[in-house]
Amino acid sequence: MARLHQLTVYTRWFFVFLCWLLFAPFALWSLREDIELMLDYFTWAALRYSLAFNPIAAFCLAFCIGLTTAVLIWQSRNIIWGISPQEQLRLQRQAQQILSQGKSHPLWRWVNR
Repeated sequence: MARLHQLTVYTRWFFVFLCWLLFAPFALWSLREDIELMLDYFTWAALRYSLAFNPIAAFCLAFCIGLTTAVLIWQSRNIIWGISPQEQLRLQRQAQQILSQGKSHPLWRWVNR
């Protein structure tokens, strides 16, 4: 069960990294003129209007920041208070299913160690 939880943590962080790798460069590229202007004269209003007039870039950045925050809160909660009973039950059932399927399951080696 612990190995399956570890795999879940790795998978979530990999997804966060992949989102930052795919969406953030697109958002920053579409905001390049606004960023160049804000490097000289930064105001919060300039930031607000650059995001307001570039909604796709704003959505990409908000998605990356929101996803990162959600995973940080989820992992912090698990570290501080432990894994919830519902999550433990889900992990136990999933581990039993993987072990009962045997070597044909792609996660069998990971769980069987």
